[in-house]
Amino acid sequence: MSHLIRRMNAAFRSGPLAVRSFRLLAGGQFTSTIGDYCYAVALPWFVLSSRGGTILLGAVLACYGVPRLVLIPVGGVLADKVGPRTVMLVADVARCVLVAVLAGLAARHTASLAALAPLAAGIGAGEGLFIPASFTIMPSLLDEKRLAAGNAISTATMQAGSLVGPALGGALVAATHASTWAFAIDAASFAVSALTLALIPRKAAAGTLGAAAAEAGRESGDGGEGQGALAFLKKSRALQVMLVVVIAANLAGGGIDGVALPALAHERFGAAGYGALLACMAAGSVLGTLAAARTGALRKPAVFASAVFLVDATALALIPFLGGEAGAAAALFVMGAANGLGNVTFLTVMQKWAPPALLGRLMSAIMLCAFGSFPLSVAIAGVLVGHLGPSLFFPVAGGLVAAAILYGLAQREFRDFGAAPPSASEEDAPATEAPMRTVG
Repeated sequence: MSHLIRRMNAAFRSGPLAVRSFRLLAGGQFTSTIGDYCYAVALPWFVLSSRGGTILLGAVLACYGVPRLVLIPVGGVLADKVGPRTVMLVADVARCVLVAVLAGLAARHTASLAALAPLAAGIGAGEGLFIPASFTIMPSLLDEKRLAAGNAISTATMQAGSLVGPALGGALVAATHASTWAFAIDAASFAVSALTLALIPRKAAAGTLGAAAAEAGRESGDGGEGQGALAFLKKSRALQVMLVVVIAANLAGGGIDGVALPALAHERFGAAGYGALLACMAAGSVLGTLAAARTGALRKPAVFASAVFLVDATALALIPFLGGEAGAAAALFVMGAANGLGNVTFLTVMQKWAPPALLGRLMSAIMLCAFGSFPLSVAIAGVLVGHLGPSLFFPVAGGLVAAAILYGLAQREFRDFGAAPPSASEEDAPATEAPMRTVG
């Protein structure tokens, strides 16, 4: 125990948690995530309990989802032009005000499309702007050695918030028989997040990747811009392959989360079993995310992450065929762990590899592919699950993920994505195939 305590103290003194700005960001995002999940519980309850019906709920969710998707690219551009901290701060302030208004409507039991649609659209727009900036800010807070651990800790804190938030939101709605307090908690969480962002300095801290990029931009005289995001995308085979892999993987994953897994649980395990399955997947995801803190020095990070995602695909395909609820829970735990580990590994490599002046736009392209795949994914899953049943959909989805990863591994540029430069001894050896140089 004392050894563990010493290691934790050492990590606090020298790791990402030793950086004040990182602690502020992680604390603010943990609080905001709790509020987000309170909102996710409160909104359907408010609409349905106010006799708005499922049609109104669907319309409100569409008003939220469309602006979110459309403004993700805009958020990437703004993150590059004005800075991710500023974009996140403005988005949080705006959403704080909008959700506070929503809490007022809930207190008055006013649920109509005319009242809810503008609020939902504004909240969705704020999230669309926020998402790429949130994936872009970390290099301005941490140096290269701390970046992987910072991404792991930040993601894990948000996952922890996603466990606490639904329970808190459900308890508030159940205790008050209304959504008012759950919305108020969400509004307060945005205020806390905005405050923490306001306390983070605007300029990148000395020694961070962001500061090094800014200095390089001043020396080159072009602010580090170099070329536009579209020109860079056309030039980078690695990024092109990555976007294809992201689309294919999310076409499978969205259908699993939104349709196939709930249908399987409804058919075999019941509501309590479904909750247990989701809890196992979330626990695995937290464990895998924290494990990613040690992946910052990998020689071939894309190959490592791809191998992890192949484990993910295998576990996904086996979920219905492992002897019942315990086997499905074990497969989901493995799937969650592999997904968390692989995602953070790729995120860290992307932050190190991309030209700093284009990072927001390139991250927004990846997020657009991921989020944009969801509507098509659930629509296809609904048809296939209806015709094949939920069990057969899992190996189909797992096969699609595996095929996407294997396609990526077949491309040298993808395998060498973010690869470490060769050592001096390797440079003296006979050349075979040089790894792709990092950019920026």
